[in-house]
Amino acid sequence: MTLNVIILRHAKMKISGIVAMDAFNPTPPAWVKKATHALQFCCPSCLARTDSAQSVWLNRSALVIREDNLRKWQEFYQCSCGKAWWAWNTDRPPLDSSLFN
Repeated sequence: MTLNVIILRHAKMKISGIVAMDAFNPTPPAWVKKATHALQFCCPSCLARTDSAQSVWLNRSALVIREDNLRKWQEFYQCSCGKAWWAWNTDRPPLDSSLFN
């Protein structure tokens, strides 16, 4: 499953909840400026997972090419606790495919 599908499904879940996200907008939202780098792929403040984020934005304008020629990018999250954080997409834990059945 590609990241686009993951984010779109995540956005669809949030649309049925409270906040719709525009993760692919080339212009970063204002809250991104306050984001801190999370060393684990969760909110550094409350340890919530990405599925509890209020907003998501992908920094696709600053891709990094790794030594193995794969690309990585920053994923920014605004947590429901109010903390903004980011992590590399390559730090994302493996998906539980049963969530999408």
